[in-house]
Amino acid sequence: MDFYLASQSPRRLQLLQYLDYTFDVVDGQIDETPNALESATDYVARMARLKAYCGLKNSGENRPVLGADTTISVDNEILAKPESLEHSLYMLRRLSGRVHEVLTAVCVVDKTRIEQVLVRTSVKMRSISDDEIKSYWQSGEPCDKAGSYAIQGIGGKFVQAIDGSYSAVVGLPLVESEQLLKIFLSK
Repeated sequence: MDFYLASQSPRRLQLLQYLDYTFDVVDGQIDETPNALESATDYVARMARLKAYCGLKNSGENRPVLGADTTISVDNEILAKPESLEHSLYMLRRLSGRVHEVLTAVCVVDKTRIEQVLVRTSVKMRSISDDEIKSYWQSGEPCDKAGSYAIQGIGGKFVQAIDGSYSAVVGLPLVESEQLLKIFLSK
């Protein structure tokens, strides 16, 4: 095995399988509460770093660990995972008819080193009605997604355009992750 993935995300697992590495999954669950006045970029970078270090602690081996996190930012507000239908309505109303930023941070650590990258992608949503949001919520898809939508699923019908990395919006920027792993694993 080349490294560990500190994530329970089936989307990250699937994306990482597209790269030419072998890896195991290790527990990287952490408290994902933003700090007061923390910017979205600082938040997502901190989450990826903490997940990677948590995975390193839980692995018990000296293999590198990759941690990643994705968040949505609109008007400097972090939109994490929705807690309820009302929360989902709030988030998707904020995103409706507007451009927002998807931030994905990837961090690789071992006992002596750290490498990290942050990827920004702009996403434009079409206007979304409350009835559409309620129907979408009933599908179950938005329940565990930052910003309350999945571009790779039913929620893709709300996305009008993107500028940046599609795979980063799904949860793991493939180009940047592969570059990071190559640098990290070749040292």
